[in-house]
Amino acid sequence: MFRNQYDTDVTTWSPAGRLFQVEYAMEAVKQGSAAVGLRSRTHVVLATVNKAASDLSSHQRKVFKIDDHVGVAIAGLTADGRVLSRYLRNECINHSFVYEAPLPVGRLVVRLADKAQVCTQRSWKRPYGVGLLVAGLDELGAHLYYNCPSGNYFEYQAFAIGSRSQAAKTYLERRFEAFDKYSAEELIKDALFAIKETLQGEKLTSSICTVAIVGIGEPFHIISEQAVQEMVDALETREEATAEQSGGDMQDESGNPDAAAPMEEI
Repeated sequence: MFRNQYDTDVTTWSPAGRLFQVEYAMEAVKQGSAAVGLRSRTHVVLATVNKAASDLSSHQRKVFKIDDHVGVAIAGLTADGRVLSRYLRNECINHSFVYEAPLPVGRLVVRLADKAQVCTQRSWKRPYGVGLLVAGLDELGAHLYYNCPSGNYFEYQAFAIGSRSQAAKTYLERRFEAFDKYSAEELIKDALFAIKETLQGEKLTSSICTVAIVGIGEPFHIISEQAVQEMVDALETREEATAEQSGGDMQDESGNPDAAAPMEEI
């Protein structure tokens, strides 16, 4: 994108009907570290890439617990995500104090979208440069939402945001139809596979990814680094075994002298 006379103010429309400042905020989400979410009937899993800026620094948190029944994963400006996470916590606490019941996930997402939308209509504000995957569980079941800097929100079976997220989306689109019947462990495995797709050949380890889960009888929590590493090792072992088996099958077929010769076309 290039600067133009219509991008100096978030309230200025271009002749094509675009708000460039909002589009720039959405671009910030695409430049952030990847985050993926998957949902079954009983559980929701969030996974993020959390690389450190340098070898001398620690990574920034990309997954935040909001309440026992809801949590978020972010991509984009981490500072904006931290502010919005605090807002979501306050909304959950206030609702719980007044009604003595957890805030429904759909209502929480609408309040977050309304807050983001206000920033697209005030000249003295800027849009939040962060996208949030909201995972939660309420009386209606498990939910996975995506909140956009534009103020839009969508519910998904599975979704990915951030840098190189298209590779993860392609993987999820091939498998999402079976997610409804998945167990928590199967969801986590597919979440790790999707995260691996965004790394483009880089080795997946527990030190560069965070995985969190919420489900029936299981409050929102971040899975320990040791448990994640064990799952990653198991996936790599299975991949190596599969590759060896497929390689052996191809060798048997090519070395079989009784294999029928291809017929010539007349």
